[in-house]
Amino acid sequence: MSAVVASTDNSHAELDRLANLAEDVLARCRQAGATQAEVGLSLDRGIAVNVRMGEVETLEHTRDRGVSVTVFFDQRKGSANTADLSGASIDATIAQACAIAQYTESDPCAGLADPVRLATHFPELDLWHPWAITAERAIELGVECEAAGRELDARLVNSDGASVTSAESVSVYANSQGFLGRERSTRHSVSCSLIGEDANGMQRDYWYDSTRNAGQLTDVREIGRRAAQRTLERLDARSLSTRECPVLFAPEVARGLVSHLVAAASGGALYRQASFLVGQAGQRILPDWLGIVERPHLARGHGSSAFDAEGVATVDSDLVSEGVLARYVLGSYSARKLGLQSTGNAGGVHNLVVTGGGMDFAALIDGLGTGLLVTEVMGQGVNIVTGDYSRGAAGFWVEDGRIAFPVEEITIAGNLREMFAGIRAVGGDVDPRSHILTGSILLGKMTVAGA
Repeated sequence: MSAVVASTDNSHAELDRLANLAEDVLARCRQAGATQAEVGLSLDRGIAVNVRMGEVETLEHTRDRGVSVTVFFDQRKGSANTADLSGASIDATIAQACAIAQYTESDPCAGLADPVRLATHFPELDLWHPWAITAERAIELGVECEAAGRELDARLVNSDGASVTSAESVSVYANSQGFLGRERSTRHSVSCSLIGEDANGMQRDYWYDSTRNAGQLTDVREIGRRAAQRTLERLDARSLSTRECPVLFAPEVARGLVSHLVAAASGGALYRQASFLVGQAGQRILPDWLGIVERPHLARGHGSSAFDAEGVATVDSDLVSEGVLARYVLGSYSARKLGLQSTGNAGGVHNLVVTGGGMDFAALIDGLGTGLLVTEVMGQGVNIVTGDYSRGAAGFWVEDGRIAFPVEEITIAGNLREMFAGIRAVGGDVDPRSHILTGSILLGKMTVAGA
């Protein structure tokens, strides 16, 4: 797929305008009596097209902007937001933030990030790749994607549609400690969801791609065909009797397991004593051959950034090293609550890479032996406090290292602490469409509940 860079790229001028406005907002906060202040400003625009059965369902152009102001009066905090960048609206927003601060309790952990932790180096992360796509061309691509899937087999009787999206964002974060950081990024995606039917009923599945540079998107016809193949593979699905067996999570599902670990290791859950990882820093939680490293400066990474939501510098850092939880995931507030230092994770993690894997998918299926391959999970049955895990699932039953038949209407259950410790292998089939970069994950045992 060819990408066309917009001929009039004014992103640098927009960043300059936002930076000047940020400095002005901070000055107004000081005039209002705030001892500390921070401001975030953003401009976003994009296009999103959805087609279904060859016809346009929705066409949306977006142009959004926002200002977020936070003030501190000593250690009393107030925040307010507006989508209007006019002077009068910003004055009103500052006044609202200051009024809120007057009525909040003093919090000894409140305040801006430690000045010595703020970013001073801003590497080029190659996140800006505008795509000058017209609505007409986006519609053509969506129709082409869906048609390529639907024409693959007569059993593909319906469609949930195909979508093409492109978005650009420029933003500035500044605070009264002298920090000012600028970011600009793009994100483009194509997706397709199809419905198949046979004598045993209907099934639905999908596929998609998401990149910073539209030139790296998978061909739309291939996305449609992949969605079709996945849907066809699910036809004639069965349930299973209740049993215990090994479970292999496909890459797009495996990253959810990593996100549960991140949630349990996050400061907010920890200082509230609401995580099964409380007190586990320095303890082994994964097999000793397995690691997770944060790499925030990957070129074109989905989670790449030179600084976090508070301006703290991001750095390469182990989250799990040789199976040991090396640190928690902290912003400044949660770090102070725990008596620790920020890890540069205010606002979330930046590009987690699971290390220690490398087996190809065929080897993983062979290693699974007889068990369950999970390609989809449903529901919210994850308790970070206890680690209990129970979710609806669909996928394939595997016998003697070969896929035997599709399965549906089952529940997989376990405890995250035991699941993490029981990981047997990680694949080299890394899914690049997320800020969590992992291959398939093979667990030694889970409970599967079905018919």
